[in-house]
Amino acid sequence: MGALSETWFADGYIDFELKKYTLLAYLQDINQHFTQSRLYPQLSDIIFHYNNLVAFRDNKQFLQQQFPKRLTAVNIQKLELLYEQLIADDELMEELESIIQYSLPQLNSTIKGGTEIYEYVAEHLTIFPVGLVPLETAEGYLLLCDGRGRQTLVYTYRLTIFERHDEKYRGIHTQYLQAYKKDLVHTISHIKSMLIRERNSLPNPAVYCAETPLVVPVNETLLPIAKRSLVKYIAQEAA
Repeated sequence: MGALSETWFADGYIDFELKKYTLLAYLQDINQHFTQSRLYPQLSDIIFHYNNLVAFRDNKQFLQQQFPKRLTAVNIQKLELLYEQLIADDELMEELESIIQYSLPQLNSTIKGGTEIYEYVAEHLTIFPVGLVPLETAEGYLLLCDGRGRQTLVYTYRLTIFERHDEKYRGIHTQYLQAYKKDLVHTISHIKSMLIRERNSLPNPAVYCAETPLVVPVNETLLPIAKRSLVKYIAQEAA
């Protein structure tokens, strides 16, 4: 099926049965990923579509305020033109309302399935510092270990703070470095020592380890959840 467009419910011919099957095909594809514990980017994508529908239903102005990164000027103009059509076309409005009324619970049900997986993995993920934590924790290393017990994955991380709608948000950017085989030599403390010795760009880095007994896809699930957990952990420690 692939991804839905940002304005899928308003694209082309607005027909309840057509949009229903478009949505169901999309959700079937999402659920196949969730069945294999692959959460991203599918979970964030479906949450976007849910919020987008709610915003459209409640107030078209929310679209531009809430989702400036996803909705383009062309998308916004298309939705504004649709609103103008709705004012003059009761039948079109009724059809679109039927689409939205059907779609929201369908999207919400699938979101719940994804968030249950997210919460389960997050509950079984432990974050802790490796050695002493420096005063500056905006940059450093993240060591990732899962239930396979075969290797330790090493990433650089960098925290960012951005403002939107009078609120501050923390973001995190990671870059994969390398993997170390887990053995008696390559302990997390030894890996930290090697990183300090071999990489002069961070002479006194913050190093955190995220480990779990679970075996889940790394790039699609474990790493995204570890990143969010690390942001939360550092924010709590700084408070």
